[in-house]
Amino acid sequence: MQLTGTGSLIAGALAAIAASVCCVGPLLLLALGIGGAWVGNLTAMEPYRPIFIGLTLLFLGLALRKLYLVPQVCAPGTPCVDPRTIKRQRLVFWVVAVLLLGLLAVPWFAPLFY
Repeated sequence: MQLTGTGSLIAGALAAIAASVCCVGPLLLLALGIGGAWVGNLTAMEPYRPIFIGLTLLFLGLALRKLYLVPQVCAPGTPCVDPRTIKRQRLVFWVVAVLLLGLLAVPWFAPLFY
């Protein structure tokens, strides 16, 4: 199975969300005014956070490799022939990468908000 650049970005986003659910989840619920003792159970994912961080970085690395290191082979008439397509893909990659790295950093900054 070969992940495309888009598949790697989606997998990285899911892994980053899973890595941050222990801290982002309670913070988001508290910001929405939802609380209770059960919110503390969301920290049960904390031991798995390093695994999800590693998966996020792995998938971002795979997307980076696909976009910058592996030469694209395009058949004539396909959308990837247009150079604007690769520029858009690279722009989306960097936007998603910055957002994911920010999401991974939330647990270090979350104590400042509550």
